[in-house]
Amino acid sequence: MTQTPTTLLKTCFYDFHLRQGAKMVDFGGWAMPLSYRGIIAEHEQTRKSASVFDVSHMGRLHFTGPDALRFLQHICTRDLSKAVVGQSLYSLVCKPSGGVLDDVIVSRFDKYWLMVCNASNRLKLLDWFKSNSTGFDYQIKDETMQTAMIAIQGPKVVALLDDLLPEPVASLKRYHFMTQSYLIARFTVFRSGYTGEDGVEIICGSTLAQMALNMLFKQGREVSEAPLQPAGLGARDTLRMEAGMPLYGHELHEHIDPISAGLQWAVSADKPFIGSTALTQIKRDGPVSRLVGLAVNGPRIARQGMTVWAGGQEVGAVTSGASSPTLGRVIAMAYVQSQYATEGTALEIDIRGTRTAATVVKLPFYKLVKPG
Repeated sequence: MTQTPTTLLKTCFYDFHLRQGAKMVDFGGWAMPLSYRGIIAEHEQTRKSASVFDVSHMGRLHFTGPDALRFLQHICTRDLSKAVVGQSLYSLVCKPSGGVLDDVIVSRFDKYWLMVCNASNRLKLLDWFKSNSTGFDYQIKDETMQTAMIAIQGPKVVALLDDLLPEPVASLKRYHFMTQSYLIARFTVFRSGYTGEDGVEIICGSTLAQMALNMLFKQGREVSEAPLQPAGLGARDTLRMEAGMPLYGHELHEHIDPISAGLQWAVSADKPFIGSTALTQIKRDGPVSRLVGLAVNGPRIARQGMTVWAGGQEVGAVTSGASSPTLGRVIAMAYVQSQYATEGTALEIDIRGTRTAATVVKLPFYKLVKPG
């Protein structure tokens, strides 16, 4: 078994975070910025303009070899054979029981495949892949430490980057990517993100990453009336919650299956993979519980693990909760028994001993309205 590091890992932007006055926290074994100017300010900056998030802690795994695709088909729920070069697909890696080991994004390059995984699951996945490699001729290379990754998110991001990058990204479709070069730096731009806003994620070599980030902020100030601002994990969490996006360790874990999580669209029924038999049965029978959104009455925040009630019966538990800066109210996500998952169902959450009214609402809470 691969050993978990005993000290916090640092991304190549660590010194940048300290210079910007970030409050640093332990996240998945990495020292990461929680916030710089405050979670609400950074959340609103992202919804209204453009923010930069350091996401270098996420794992970046390269798959090559004659059986790379066949192996990925074996371990991933999504049919990756349909991806073309330049396309990314959201998928899940499951146990035979159907429980989720991680949710990942797999991208098809010309000569290799790239899997981006959650920071806390990288070592676990490497062990899992090794133990399920019999009969497959492929190689895997962990590029996490040799590369850097940032997310630039917000409604003004694409116009800003079209002024800064050698090649425009406006024509790049969602979940597609392109590789560009600028001076001596080579980087890949992905039209994706985890905030519910438009934007990109960029991967480049770690050696030049901090210099490139400083240049991005400097040039951004010169060409835009709404300059880029850094944002931390706190805003990233409230943004993804409003967008109804699952977070591993909350909405997803090894005892939750993708069908219950509402991710059946990322499970291909026409190919075998680890967990496919169990997931087919769960889909056929219907899940016992389902992930729902909850609009919570009052100002008190429902936290992970708080119980959900229907009358005098406990019917579920909260997975995430927050006060939504965009909506101006408390929201939560929870797993509840399937018969209570219908939109409009009145429920209660036990918030520190007080039953608080909540209503099942459709996810996502916030959805980007695209112009035109």
